[in-house]
Amino acid sequence: MDAATRTPTRPDWPTRTFAPLYHRLLDRIDRGLAEGAIEAYLPDGTRRLLGGHAAGPLAVVRVVRWRALRRLATAGSIGWYEGWEAGDWSSPDPVPLFDLFMRNRAALGNVARAKNVARIAARGWHALRRNDRAGARRNIAAHYDLGNDFYREWLDPTLTYSSALFAAPDEPLERAQRRKLDTILARTAARPGQRVLEIGCGWGSFAAVAASAGVEVHALTLSTEQRDHVEAHELPGVTVALADYRDVQGTFDGVASIEMVEAVGPEYWSAYLATIARVLKPGGRAALQFITIADDIWDAYAGSVDFIQRYVFPGGSLIAEHQFRALAERHGLAWQDRRAFGLDYAETLARWRDAFDAAVADGRLPPRFDARFQRLWRYYLMYCEGGFRGGGIDVVQVTLVRK
Repeated sequence: MDAATRTPTRPDWPTRTFAPLYHRLLDRIDRGLAEGAIEAYLPDGTRRLLGGHAAGPLAVVRVVRWRALRRLATAGSIGWYEGWEAGDWSSPDPVPLFDLFMRNRAALGNVARAKNVARIAARGWHALRRNDRAGARRNIAAHYDLGNDFYREWLDPTLTYSSALFAAPDEPLERAQRRKLDTILARTAARPGQRVLEIGCGWGSFAAVAASAGVEVHALTLSTEQRDHVEAHELPGVTVALADYRDVQGTFDGVASIEMVEAVGPEYWSAYLATIARVLKPGGRAALQFITIADDIWDAYAGSVDFIQRYVFPGGSLIAEHQFRALAERHGLAWQDRRAFGLDYAETLARWRDAFDAAVADGRLPPRFDARFQRLWRYYLMYCEGGFRGGGIDVVQVTLVRK
């Protein structure tokens, strides 16, 4: 295919006037795609192949209005989502596109980062969602209190909302989730009759696994929906509290925390790790699972606001692993047995999206979630899947041992 071919259309004068500016932006994207390619259909009637210099995913994108590219160039991932919602661009499958932008992140540079006024405005909004005690409660409620009747329609039966750990590509999701939970429990080395603190308990799937092994669990959440769900199941040896991690008292034989630290925020990482160090008995073990972002884009990520922070997880932040590890060790927590499994998260997200699409098609989602919300959530699942497939984000398990 030629890099640019023309279809027989007669673009209007604004298209003829501004198209050259947007083609220059596309030239930058073309140069930045070291792996994979984008087949782009454009408003001026041209079709361009961007990239194609080395093997990689192929994304097909139809740019309906030039302002889709203007949104991308000025407002980054937030603008790109808003353009998608407005119908400015479409794709039969956006996952390869998100994959491409992530795997080519170094060469693309700031092409898809918010700039100037859009960046300042987004940072100002994000600053209002800081995770002090009151803010953390609001931020958690904004996401997790959407309702148990929502999440149970597309999560697996255990309501586990974190990456599974697959033994085979065709393994049932529920079994892969159980493997992940068993792995976390094993990392704590907790024995029957011992006590584990779970920071961020979700809907109680880890607590249920631990309870079945005779381990007592004190579970923390800031979500009233999650608290009510765990309480209703009356798991033996399990207590659940609507409480902030900073306020927990007592000592424990182990700690478990699965994809909760993303809701903490960099300015509170030290407080989170200090809590773990404070409540663990000497020699006690904390099992953590968290989502990291590559070091080479941490500064750009931390200095801006992305689509997920703006529309899905207010106050959230991925983890800069080297910084986080240094803080852990400063608090007397030895870092052991790191395991990364990002492609398992991509598979988990693909399974969730299939289940979500089926729930939408069957009309099983609660009626309060309108079509716009459904499109947002589907975009979020695709955006995350592409990020994991592109390698710029990863999911990690690690054991922290109190010295």
